[in-house]
Amino acid sequence: GTARHDREMAIQAKRNLSRTTDPVERLRLQCLARGSAGIKGLGRVFRIMDDDNSRTLDFKEFVKGLNDYAMMIDKEEAQEIFRIFDKDGNGTIDFDEFLVTLRPPMSKARKEIIMQAFRKLDKSGDGVITIEDLRGVYNAKHHPKYQNGDWTEDQVFRAFLDNFDSPYDKDGKVTTEEFMNYYAGVSASIDTDVYFIVMMKNAWKL
Repeated sequence: GTARHDREMAIQAKRNLSRTTDPVERLRLQCLARGSAGIKGLGRVFRIMDDDNSRTLDFKEFVKGLNDYAMMIDKEEAQEIFRIFDKDGNGTIDFDEFLVTLRPPMSKARKEIIMQAFRKLDKSGDGVITIEDLRGVYNAKHHPKYQNGDWTEDQVFRAFLDNFDSPYDKDGKVTTEEFMNYYAGVSASIDTDVYFIVMMKNAWKL
């Protein structure tokens, strides 16, 4: 179902793009027009450009990142977005904060069900999902690649975690932030809270 949601969301985002004048919303919609991983993809581009690992970008890097990701944004608009995110006016933006703000807003009900799923997976309760946590929740033996001998149990778990992990920094651990980011993308394609909650309950047997 996720592929269908993705397509619907992309079509919806393209439609809304022609209507909105808010620069941040325009950037968000351009990302979502690429599917639920669109915002994550922009994060990856910024990550690559952050040569000194400062996790911040100056205006020049910001514009280059947008261009590299083929975002249709003129210089004035980029300046306006940059100003909004450069809260203390020091000429740089924190890109974790930037990506969180770019994330489509979600209702309290949606955030709660996402956290329920996270807590179910986070067996050890330390706020990070690891392969160890998954052993108790997720049965790898039903996975086709495990059954035909291609993958070990650990490889099945790792591939599962990689879905939620930050694309530029796959470390086999999934934080609440990464889990939320992933589902914010999915959530953007689902209109009603009720439907979103039913989908999450079915997916995670909550």
